[in-house]
Amino acid sequence: MNDNIRDRYPPGMGRGRGGMGVDIGGGGGGGKPNFQRGITEAGVDEVEKTVQSEAIDTSTQDWKARLKLPPPDTRFRTEDVTATKGNEFEDYFLKRELLMGIYEKGFERPSPIQEESIPIALTGSDILARAKNGTGKTAAFCIPALEKIDQDNNVIQVVILVPTRELALQTSQVCKELGKHLNIQVMVTTGGTSLKDDIMRLYQPVHLLVGTPGRILDLAKKGICVLKDCSMLIMDEADKLLSPEFQPSIEQLIQFMPTNRQILMFSATFPVTVKDFKDRYLHKPYVINLMDELTLKGITQFYAFVEERQKVHCLNTLFSKLQINQSIIFCNSVNRVELLAKKITELGYSCFYIHAKMLQDHRNRVFHDFRNGACRNLVCTDLFTRGIDIQAVNVVINFDFPKNAETYLHRVGRSGRFGHLGLAVNLITYEDRFNLYKIEQELGTEIKQIPPQIDQAIYCR
Repeated sequence: MNDNIRDRYPPGMGRGRGGMGVDIGGGGGGGKPNFQRGITEAGVDEVEKTVQSEAIDTSTQDWKARLKLPPPDTRFRTEDVTATKGNEFEDYFLKRELLMGIYEKGFERPSPIQEESIPIALTGSDILARAKNGTGKTAAFCIPALEKIDQDNNVIQVVILVPTRELALQTSQVCKELGKHLNIQVMVTTGGTSLKDDIMRLYQPVHLLVGTPGRILDLAKKGICVLKDCSMLIMDEADKLLSPEFQPSIEQLIQFMPTNRQILMFSATFPVTVKDFKDRYLHKPYVINLMDELTLKGITQFYAFVEERQKVHCLNTLFSKLQINQSIIFCNSVNRVELLAKKITELGYSCFYIHAKMLQDHRNRVFHDFRNGACRNLVCTDLFTRGIDIQAVNVVINFDFPKNAETYLHRVGRSGRFGHLGLAVNLITYEDRFNLYKIEQELGTEIKQIPPQIDQAIYCR
């Protein structure tokens, strides 16, 4: 009878491995029932553990379902950000709270510069990384910085240096958004803001400090900003930071940090000054170079030959013919910025302007409002060329043509952000023709003459 019962149960039931506790040995007689009962109890324990582990596995997937994700970005993207190795953010064993912030920021998978940088930065190695503007460099250093911070240790552990106040505000905001589920305190400090407010803030816990070199050095010299426990120094737009304007401050600042600090340097261009700094301060750095070409693949570039007095009329024509989400218009001087902004407003188009001589509060307000879409057009000087990431910008117009390739590269890189398409239009006078040729040669790119009609598909997909 017992054998028949056994035969009716599928494998795994009864006495079999992982059985479900069916006692077919009866209640009496000898040691066999007790032995069977031991197997049965062991089987129950094993099943309970299996059920518990399956419940845990299910819960690990549930956190993704509870995320508040932004709408997916369905716009076309170029291989500047899509030519990846197929890695996922979870492959880097990041804290779940950090992963939550990454996904809620709208990131789906790492871009090429993030794939190269994040795992190396997490090992503690120094990095010298060269990648195009608008390919995800900010997250490439913010993610490992946030991962390595010990939130229970209330000291400054990471310093991020940037060359402009606007870029400092933008970078600190990215850090806050990515780390919003972590208990990490982010502070931003720049020149032109209240030193007293910064001093008061530094009496509170700060884990990650973003700022311009001069202000952070000033606070360090006063003994207010204590950097003896700062294990990571990040330099964004490193080529600009190592210009004569900033390099002395940075070299002094490094003396306040421990000798075993980690240094990460990111930029689109690396002049000789960067190599000299690397040789002096970086220890066996891991070099990343994703610059097979200098300009972004998604940016179409045109020039239009005009006389100086025709420029405003030409700009009006561009406004009427182009499908502009948002545009940035560059001038070579502060006076021309204000005059052009006034002209554009008189033509009936919404327009803001920004330049270095404005009060910092006013600059912050203009930057914030333009970023949030309050205005379609922004006229500015080269103050706005470094690292500023406004993904709605699809058109850049050089009302005044730049004098060198580096400035040109950073200007046109304000469109076509993160693999999206963009358009750069350059208004060229007779005096600019040599600079046009020189920049084409240095960047290895071709800037074509503007056609009568521009296909929207090349900058609006």
